[in-house]
Amino acid sequence: MADNVTSLFRSTTAHSPSMAALTREGGDGVGPVDFCIPCNPYFPTPAMFDEMASRLKDIITYYPSSADTITAELCNLLQLPPQCVAMGNGSTELITWIDHLLVRESLAVPVPTFGRWTDQPMETGKRVDMFPLQESSGFALDLAQYAEFIRARGTRVAVICNPNNPDGGFLHRHALVQFMDAMADLDLIVIDESFLEFADAESEPSTVQDAVMRPNVVVLRSLGKNFGLHGIRFGYLVANPALAGKIRSMLPKWNLNSFAEHVVFMLKNHGPEYMESLHQVRRDRLDMARQLSALPGLTVYPSQGNFLFVRLPVGAEGTVVRDRLLTEHRILVRECGNKVGSSSRFLRLVVRPQVDVRRLVSGLESVLYGSRRGAAVPELGTGTSYSSGTAAVDRLMSETNGAGMAGLAAQATGPVGMPGMNPAPAPMPTPAAAQMPNPAAAQMPTPVAAQMPAPVPAPMPTPFPAQAPAPMPAPMPAPVPAAPAPMPQGPSIPSMPNVASMPGMTGIPGMTPAPATGLEPVAQTGMPGMATAAANRRAMGAAQGLTAAQVRGRTAPEEQPEPLGWPAAGAVYNQVG
Repeated sequence: MADNVTSLFRSTTAHSPSMAALTREGGDGVGPVDFCIPCNPYFPTPAMFDEMASRLKDIITYYPSSADTITAELCNLLQLPPQCVAMGNGSTELITWIDHLLVRESLAVPVPTFGRWTDQPMETGKRVDMFPLQESSGFALDLAQYAEFIRARGTRVAVICNPNNPDGGFLHRHALVQFMDAMADLDLIVIDESFLEFADAESEPSTVQDAVMRPNVVVLRSLGKNFGLHGIRFGYLVANPALAGKIRSMLPKWNLNSFAEHVVFMLKNHGPEYMESLHQVRRDRLDMARQLSALPGLTVYPSQGNFLFVRLPVGAEGTVVRDRLLTEHRILVRECGNKVGSSSRFLRLVVRPQVDVRRLVSGLESVLYGSRRGAAVPELGTGTSYSSGTAAVDRLMSETNGAGMAGLAAQATGPVGMPGMNPAPAPMPTPAAAQMPNPAAAQMPTPVAAQMPAPVPAPMPTPFPAQAPAPMPAPMPAPVPAAPAPMPQGPSIPSMPNVASMPGMTGIPGMTPAPATGLEPVAQTGMPGMATAAANRRAMGAAQGLTAAQVRGRTAPEEQPEPLGWPAAGAVYNQVG
């Protein structure tokens, strides 16, 4: 039976098998504890589920109202203009229509990220320019380097996921607005905010209001993830009326089902429960990060999503850990070896209540260390299967232990890369074996204080003349003593090496950079505001990962007043901090 269950993973590409498939193959009709599917575990409330169950016959018997009717109710709740909104049967339906209608020839996307942003345009013959996020900088997205990459490749569409999936990386709103203005000549900029409700690093993080005022920006929003209802399949996008109307005109009249309609019309009566569910997820994220950080050799990266990206100890192979957790402990985790730009050393673990987290930690201790806590699982093999288009990116990440192009140069000329940080040493190879040998020797994590690079003061980059950075909210006090302070913003980052000739990278080899548009100095001087994202992660020693006390944005949940009703105008995506 175990072989039947784990074989389901080998038949998938960039996604995990469905819970329904796992439940069927499990044989007992009971699914595993789900740390894989990023869903809000506290919403809807049990009373809401009871109410939906009592209406089940009517919900599934009759046609839903038209999409326009359901969209109007959602817009009334969120206080958004209906002409700027298009609702879809899940965000993936909207990604599909964005690709078909608005992406003409090429799309740039940082990787690793949500698989449909790489796979969907490749399936329709578009060129996908993949910008590799570096493990050595904690997978932080440097917007200045990304802008320079887009200019060099001549890409026409740019995608940013905020927070990013699978690592939970977060960018502040003012930095994204500056990126939008710098890239105003692109055909399209997509900001995917599917997990933004779970962020608490900023009081008003959404770019929805900024998108409706720009001709080439679309913001994608999920409902299934934050409402805890993946199975209903509903989401929406916000853009100026022309872009939103173009998508809306192509959607079927009844593309939204009756369950989606019922939930949308229920929401106005359950604002307090919804907001409390988000606060609880954020509290659980901090607790879960602390517990996982205590496991020897396990690296926990900072996250603003409802999931944590973790690197397994040296010698542990993700598929083996995943399969043993499932078959021996009935725990489902997301192994990330089939994500473009990732490898099988990484897991994405969804935030869940503390009772489930204790079960996860116990299972990981058993699988990783056996009877000797601190020993890693030896690898069973060296090959890892990846989805389409990943070979060069994954080879680069593997050969340099996540240091990317800078790491390749370091192998030939010595340590280079980010100021004040040498590339992380590559792990020693572990021989393959047909079955699990005894656990390897214990490997204790490096103390955080020893990981800290010395601060290098440098002048701040020149801000965009169009808009000065918004003041940042004061951080909450750290619950763990001796939490390091962020490094001051360093000098502008040099241009990325030419990636056009990288073997396996999708795109046109040797492509000449696009002609200057007058915006190139943006990429050369760096983007203001990045000290709050990329520089902070580098300064906190993200090459070796962070402790729970260093979780980006806050180290403790902000105290919230008792919610009295559904959030005020537009604040359903803002009042989350």
